[in-house]
Amino acid sequence: MTVRLCVLLWPYPGREDALRLYEDEVLPLIADHGGRLCSRDQVERQATTDPIEIQRIDFPSANALKAFMADPRRLQLESQRANSIARSDVLRLA
Repeated sequence: MTVRLCVLLWPYPGREDALRLYEDEVLPLIADHGGRLCSRDQVERQATTDPIEIQRIDFPSANALKAFMADPRRLQLESQRANSIARSDVLRLA
């Protein structure tokens, strides 16, 4: 069963470019697990309470998502993620 996600991302103040660079590196790994980045949109922020980026991602199964999350290449980028992303909300879509 397809797993459909909506990901909202907030940067640490002044780390907007670092967040985008991290996402540029990690998002291509999705395809290696059978997933698909459906959209990646930048938000015209009206306030810092707004996310900076919204993504729509599909995986063919929960196992494919688990494999992506456990991918050693993704895990190697964890410090980059931790230093740029203040908050991320992942919503599972029906």
